[in-house]
Amino acid sequence: MSNVVELRNVVKTYDFGDNIKVDALRSINLTIKRGEFVSIMGPSGCGKTTLLNIIGGLDSPTDGQAIIDGIDITLMSEGELARIRREKIGFIFQFFNLVPLLTALENVQIPMIFTGRFSNSEIKERAIELLRLVGLEHRLHHRPTQMSGGEQQRVAIARALANEPSIILADEPTGNVDRETGWKIIRLIKGLNETLGQTCIIVTHDPTIAQISERIIYMLDGQIIPEPPKLTINPSSSMLADERRQMLLAELKWLEASIKGLEVRKNKLDQKSYAQVKLGYEKQLERLKKAVQEEYEKRRSK
Repeated sequence: MSNVVELRNVVKTYDFGDNIKVDALRSINLTIKRGEFVSIMGPSGCGKTTLLNIIGGLDSPTDGQAIIDGIDITLMSEGELARIRREKIGFIFQFFNLVPLLTALENVQIPMIFTGRFSNSEIKERAIELLRLVGLEHRLHHRPTQMSGGEQQRVAIARALANEPSIILADEPTGNVDRETGWKIIRLIKGLNETLGQTCIIVTHDPTIAQISERIIYMLDGQIIPEPPKLTINPSSSMLADERRQMLLAELKWLEASIKGLEVRKNKLDQKSYAQVKLGYEKQLERLKKAVQEEYEKRRSK
């Protein structure tokens, strides 16, 4: 079985200015085989989200090499990374990241529109089938505000599968739903992994969820360790803040890349769809920029 992820001596250091540097990843060596279902666990601030972002092309290593589905993405430009994300990566975020003004059907159609691989009729048909696959055929024309958290996450899963990616990356996919719904979400992702054969990599704090994985990768202080870390001491507030900043910056980069992709394909969309998608992105961008600024100000005040 071939490797779909290969990280070689990957280092990631964030420079926040004022001589503040955070070593998020320290000499990571990791291989994940095609079709595996893997969980990444560890305390807050240990580098889980950063590792996921490197694999997903949302961030680049400070040093080392990242090879995704046989392609070395280490030194790729943002445009090249955007193409890799479109074609090979499906993202599932904790807070869903659905476009609020679009229906479930329209949200799932967006990734397929950007690739230019399918006709309009194919895009609609595939989106309907994906929503049926996750049990939401009765919610095709509902907007996110008209759906529960679990339903929104299932729409996000359908969207992640839209372009038949090699890898599904999920960052705390059950973190914003109740426990029972969370279990349904994980069982759904596990079932899709077994049925469709996509590689699934999940960041989670929940050991019971991780237990259904084929393999658990444990992290501590930016390194992969062989055994679960001892969690007798609560993570410091600075560690929590660092991971929060990293996540916000990664989502900001992803959203900015999506907006650039929308502008590139502007002429292929009808005016109404383009305006709706752009407005949704702009609102998310404004929210994220505000959150990043608030985190920055908190750090400055300490």
